[in-house]
Amino acid sequence: MPEHAFLDRRRRGLLVAGGTGVLAMALLRPWRALAQAATDSARPRIGIIGSGHLGGTVGGLWVKAGHPVLFSSRHPDELKDLVAGLGPLARAGTVAQAIDFGDVLFVAVPYGALPQLGRDYSDAIRGKTVLDACNAVAARDGAIADEVERNGIGVTSQKYLPGSRLVRVFNTLSYTIFAREAMRPDPRLAVPVAGDDLEAVRVAAALVRDAGFEPVVVGKLADARRFQRGGPGYGQSMSAAELRQKLSLAPS
Repeated sequence: MPEHAFLDRRRRGLLVAGGTGVLAMALLRPWRALAQAATDSARPRIGIIGSGHLGGTVGGLWVKAGHPVLFSSRHPDELKDLVAGLGPLARAGTVAQAIDFGDVLFVAVPYGALPQLGRDYSDAIRGKTVLDACNAVAARDGAIADEVERNGIGVTSQKYLPGSRLVRVFNTLSYTIFAREAMRPDPRLAVPVAGDDLEAVRVAAALVRDAGFEPVVVGKLADARRFQRGGPGYGQSMSAAELRQKLSLAPS
């Protein structure tokens, strides 16, 4: 075969192969887009109500895990530095915007603010999964702290945030510990969880893992008193196995 004929045949072969590769890539793109959309949809959007030390820290861990997060404040401009440091998945807004934005809400405000929050946004939070990290402190929150002592914090929070799918979580330790211990090597730091809605508890447990910790489901909202301030599960920086033993829970 003449050399030029061989080269022409080889060139045609390369063009066909290249065209096939381009076609294959074009066919793959929609599937990759669908796969990425499915991955994104698996990461619920989170609205943070109370973007101080705790809300800012835990919300930041969720951003790093790939969750879109809206941090809210009565003065959203004060959150510009926070969201700028976290990248494009983080944004700032009002409380109303955070509630509208979030598939899940994370509430980390002074406990005495819960009744007003429930009154102002009762319709908007109805049916939402709400992760309640608030602690009642008598010196700061007044009479509602006495109610918490009488009735338990989970039951009391549900009273003031009616209609929400409430879960108690992330209330037992300082934000500095959460910042330091997130994603540590196994065994990971335990975070107790309690709620009446099984699906909301499942979502909360997944978000605890995404933040870099190990969830320990303690029970229903009535059982959340076991890790409220003064309870045996409060302030316990330990592994999941150790916390289950501390609270006399069955091993996982």
